[in-house]
Amino acid sequence: MLDAEDVRKAVPMAAAVDAVREAFLELTAGRFVVPQRLSFAGATTLVMTACHTPTSTTVVKTLNLVPGRTPMILGTLVWNTTEGQVVADAVEVTALRTGAVSGVATDLLAPPGASSLALLGTGAQAADQVRAVAAVRPVRRVAVFGRDPERAQAFAGRVGAEFPETAVRVAPSAPEAVSDAEIVCCATSSSTPLFAADDLPERVHVNAIGSYLPSMRELPAELLATAGCVVVDQIGAALEEAGEVIHAVDTGLLDRGELIELGPALRTPPAVTGRTVFKSVGLAVQDWAVARLLGAVGRA
Repeated sequence: MLDAEDVRKAVPMAAAVDAVREAFLELTAGRFVVPQRLSFAGATTLVMTACHTPTSTTVVKTLNLVPGRTPMILGTLVWNTTEGQVVADAVEVTALRTGAVSGVATDLLAPPGASSLALLGTGAQAADQVRAVAAVRPVRRVAVFGRDPERAQAFAGRVGAEFPETAVRVAPSAPEAVSDAEIVCCATSSSTPLFAADDLPERVHVNAIGSYLPSMRELPAELLATAGCVVVDQIGAALEEAGEVIHAVDTGLLDRGELIELGPALRTPPAVTGRTVFKSVGLAVQDWAVARLLGAVGRA
């Protein structure tokens, strides 16, 4: 059993970004079987699984999510091979792989020299969003916004200590935080958009990883309608679970045919103009990617 500390020691963020990028390319090549995520008890229990057919390796992850509870997320991940199993803390793997996919998308879509990051949210997923962006871009400034100012200040202090050469500040509002950002990461459980499209600079890349239910929305529909490109981890999953995508499509502001999946985009990068968006609801291939690296530790 690998606990949270074991997971962090085994898988640095840069390695997770590379592994998740490769997993999406493998997914696009048809080398995965990925059943739809199972959701029970009002989405408080989730089950995700994936099988990599060339190696017959599988990952199964269960999560229990209860907003307001501390910790909000509990879970277990099991990595299966012909040689045996590795069991790991699923909460740490989830934060790591969710950060990693934002890193992959940021590396694909953000300006090469982007150094200004706005982070909206200070929960369990937030720190890995900073780590992932910092793994692919020279982040020099971070503006943090959270609903609880004291918690946001404490979080900013931890980020500043981890990245001492980066200027970290707490923004008074989400619109102010994103106003001069080159990269934005949204990691909240909001049911209403965190900012308006007009609050953003003309050239910015936005990652949104918080919403995983149709009732949740971090991004305004106008941003999706006017973005140079909207990339999702998987179109089917986004149309089932990503509230901002569902809302934009249902209101006619976004045609589903305009959505681009991450794997194909990695193979043939889209022409990037203006604002770009990456919306992720999380796929089990990301868990597989990190679990494969953990499997090497388990065998050792």
